Amino acid sequence: MQKRVIFPNKILPYALLAPQIAITVLFFFLPAGQAIWQSLLMQDAFGLRVEFVWFENFARILKDPNYLAAIKTTVVFSSAVTVLAMAPALLLALMADRQIRAADTFKTLIVWPYAVAPAVAAVLWLFMFHPSIGVVGQLLIQMGVKWNYALDGNQAMLLVILASAWKQVSYNFLFFLAGLQSIPKSILEAASIDGASARTRFWTVIFPLLSPTTFFLLVVNVVYAFFDTFGTIDALTKGGPGTSTVTLIYRVYVDGNNNLNFGASAAQSVILMAVVIALTAVQFRYIERKVHY
Repeated sequence: MQKRVIFPNKILPYALLAPQIAITVLFFFLPAGQAIWQSLLMQDAFGLRVEFVWFENFARILKDPNYLAAIKTTVVFSSAVTVLAMAPALLLALMADRQIRAADTFKTLIVWPYAVAPAVAAVLWLFMFHPSIGVVGQLLIQMGVKWNYALDGNQAMLLVILASAWKQVSYNFLFFLAGLQSIPKSILEAASIDGASARTRFWTVIFPLLSPTTFFLLVVNVVYAFFDTFGTIDALTKGGPGTSTVTLIYRVYVDGNNNLNFGASAAQSVILMAVVIALTAVQFRYIERKVHY
């Protein structure tokens, strides 16, 4: 019995793939190739002369203490965002999966934040935690907390982490809820009959069966923390105070847009792309082994 799809016309498969291939080439391979080429060039201060310098931009960047500090900041930031975006989402999905009143309304309200743009989400958190006009910020000051994220680097980092994670909780919630609803109820009922408590059922039955969803969301959230949090950081802190919230993606923007150092900016984007590809490969190579399909 033939299980493969057979197309009567040999051109049809290529025609169906052509739009996706064209989009991938246009919006990924061409910009990536341009960034790699630009990373090997160096312009003068006025942008009038371009010199081919091979890997000098990379060598200069990797010796820059500010860039090394941005790597450390990115590791802390991305790890915290991933954990804080996935753990509450799983908890909310477990709550929504139960038979509770107004469950549909609860699910709808949870999903709404995902429709908010990162910059808008940052402004919402700014209005809440601003030391002068923010409700939460003023409350913290009244409680004796010296709250001013514009002056304290740790407070600024905490704020951008919370704002970025809050934005992503809704996305993770949708996938966790879909994964929970796909688990056969008969398995959970059998575990209950065997005397397993709710905590035991979660760790021995539910969570292992959610491992494919968890692995997928782990990859997606790491990529999100590396790339899609630029708008949140720019709207909230602009990398400040000082360089306390400058991540790798924001450093690319600062060097390219503000400092007009296009060679260094392109080299950083190439390094960032290589790091994300390597992290994804490591996740698929080692973490996926523990995933039960």
